[in-house]
Amino acid sequence: MAERKIDKQSFDLVVVGAGPGGYVAAIRAAQLGMRVALVESQHLGGTCLNWGCIPTKSLLKSAEVYQQMKNADDYGLTVSEPGFDIEKIVQRSRSTAGRLSRGIRYLMEKNDICVFEGFASLIDRNAVSISSNGAVIASITAPHILLATGARPRMIPGVEADGEVIWTAREAMTPKAVPESLLIIGAGAIGIEFASFYSTFGSEVTVIEMADRILPQEDEDISRLAMRSFKKRGVQFSLGSSVRSIDVKGGRAYARWQDAAGNPQEAVFDRVIMAVGVVANTEHLGLEAQGIAMEKGQVVVNEWSQTTVEGIYAIGDMTAPPLLAHKASHEAVTCVERIAGADDLEPLDPLTVPSCIYSAPQVASVGLTESQAKAQGVSVRVGKFDLSNLGKAQAMGDMEGFVKTVFDAETGELLGAHMIGADVTELIQGYVIARKMETTEEELMETVFAHPTMSEAMHESVLDAYDRAIHH
Repeated sequence: MAERKIDKQSFDLVVVGAGPGGYVAAIRAAQLGMRVALVESQHLGGTCLNWGCIPTKSLLKSAEVYQQMKNADDYGLTVSEPGFDIEKIVQRSRSTAGRLSRGIRYLMEKNDICVFEGFASLIDRNAVSISSNGAVIASITAPHILLATGARPRMIPGVEADGEVIWTAREAMTPKAVPESLLIIGAGAIGIEFASFYSTFGSEVTVIEMADRILPQEDEDISRLAMRSFKKRGVQFSLGSSVRSIDVKGGRAYARWQDAAGNPQEAVFDRVIMAVGVVANTEHLGLEAQGIAMEKGQVVVNEWSQTTVEGIYAIGDMTAPPLLAHKASHEAVTCVERIAGADDLEPLDPLTVPSCIYSAPQVASVGLTESQAKAQGVSVRVGKFDLSNLGKAQAMGDMEGFVKTVFDAETGELLGAHMIGADVTELIQGYVIARKMETTEEELMETVFAHPTMSEAMHESVLDAYDRAIHH
């Protein structure tokens, strides 16, 4: 048998992983004149584009429109009995992801980026082996290697997803039918978005969360209103609880858990969604052999995404939180520009990274929560404005929610902003820019906000922090 010929090529940069961190890094490097190789084992665009951020937003948009159809009479409109076709909803979601994935491939060709389809493993600090179907197909070298392999759903010990009754986010995005009863384990962003989607389409949803509140990373006031809103829609919560076992029998899930009081609970569900976080994709990359340090399952990097081995970098969900697509993209650009020799860059401040949750109601935030600021010993001024007092919200018929701002009482620095309500994921960027520009409370108060818009609530919240709210 003839010996298999292995492709050997040299590049300026090898990027491993084609998610929102990896493909952005590849494009920016190509723009800077580097010869770039991109290695991806599954889909261009990564989990975010194919099985995360984008397709879930398509699903949630369908849920939003369906809810509006059911409330058409409130707007003086007549609609025949609203219904839905879950197959078409899923098809629309997958079509959206497919179009964007093809768009990424076009961008790779446009920027003359060499794409290798396969699994990458580090040979040494400047070389990568690529395999497909168990056979090595290429060996490529570069003075710089950037790892962006992302993460996958975390499992609870003893409870494994089977893709039929116990789902990960991937199966939850492609249901063949809407389950009558649904258990969601985890009340973070992913769990709450699925609770929003499935409860809208009629599932009886129960959410189990180990923390004492839902959305535990958000401000306490946000968590309280979000939970109250979901309870109105029939979603049940068991907080401060831990899952003991889930047994699948006859196509249903028999769940047992311990509640906050230590009492055993049990119930039967048609389906279960595991939403207890993610674990970094670091296996089989050869990190340990190269001496790359790990901590709690994540790659250790400095403020410039440099690992403990010179010439090897890591970005995105395989490193420290926040685990967000836009954080990975920003790290990608900064890392590549630093490799290219830029010396006027600023490292990413995690407190300038916005968080967005696309449930109904939406949740968005940036910076410190009120309790975090106080825990740091900062004297704060807090402003809050209810959307029910806003003309645009009343005109939209969507008045649930509020905007909350946290300032340093001594300096006027905007420490954090927290929102819940309609379209707040589109509004939060105003506060993100304000923090980046180191805007003070005085400058925000003197800024003109268009009327009538939802953004006026942002202005009123700032004014309220300094006892100057007009419509409070």
